[in-house]
Amino acid sequence: MTPSVHAAHLAQLNVATLLHPLDDPRMAPFVEMLDPVNAAADGAPGFVWRLVEEGAADATALRPAGEDVIVNLTVWETQEALWDFTYRSGHLEVMRRRREWFERHAEAHLVLWWVPAGHLPTVGEALERLADLRANGPSPRAFTFASSYTSAEAAQHLRTVPQP
Repeated sequence: MTPSVHAAHLAQLNVATLLHPLDDPRMAPFVEMLDPVNAAADGAPGFVWRLVEEGAADATALRPAGEDVIVNLTVWETQEALWDFTYRSGHLEVMRRRREWFERHAEAHLVLWWVPAGHLPTVGEALERLADLRANGPSPRAFTFASSYTSAEAAQHLRTVPQP
């Protein structure tokens, strides 16, 4: 985890429903991008942490949201740092090609929320925030890039969950 001077960090969960199993040849271009994109995230300014399966390089084998759904859970120092990585790096190529590999979601598939610096969100916490966004729309507790809130606005929702 990268040291930070920020009192709050931005957590992000993105879920994606696979069109094909990861070992299907049609998914090969996506799978080939995983290591370089994850390495770019790990080295990006403002990056703090990302979920990985124990003993693996990524979290694609974890399926807490369904057998055909992969999750991406990360923490960033600021919303700007996450935005820059998402839309101003090699990650953008994955975004542009996502319809080749993932179903279009009818409901929210990305949620952002503020966590106390040093807190690593659990998958359960992240899925609960996504459910909150889907049920109630954007709020300081669960929001999107398009409807964002500052850490000050979300201060009452910053809670530390004990780490296992």
